[in-house]
Amino acid sequence: MAAAQAPGAVGTPATPATAAAPGTVPAGVQNPQRAWQNWTLNCQGCHRPDGTGSDGTAPSLAGTVSKFLTVPGGREYLGRVPGVATSPFSNADLAELMNWMFWRFDKEHMPADFVPFTAEELGRLRTQPLRLEASQMRAALLQKAESAGVVAE
Repeated sequence: MAAAQAPGAVGTPATPATAAAPGTVPAGVQNPQRAWQNWTLNCQGCHRPDGTGSDGTAPSLAGTVSKFLTVPGGREYLGRVPGVATSPFSNADLAELMNWMFWRFDKEHMPADFVPFTAEELGRLRTQPLRLEASQMRAALLQKAESAGVVAE
């Protein structure tokens, strides 16, 4: 029998029990269960259940994804990465999923003044998806975050 794991802990499987701690709902998330289910069915195949990613396929989100919210251009980058911009989700479901993802995989780096993504914002960002430049942009933004004092992973 598996030992109990802390809700939302990085490195633990994403299950309904870890979608949100009892009595808490992440900012911008109407239904944590739905966000977890959308993650499970559409994202974890490449990003893995624990958000650690797959070499050469999908970058790690664990301990990293909220760092993009701390640097200029990072928020826009997140709304334009290929897997986000071209996902099958409605803008509203995508906003909920992304807001849940920050809480689930990198709440340690979430800015205190975090403003949840909205359907309207993602609708605008998704019209200009990144392609080949995405990985280079990711590296540059993470370097900016590190230079700004956001702890490296």
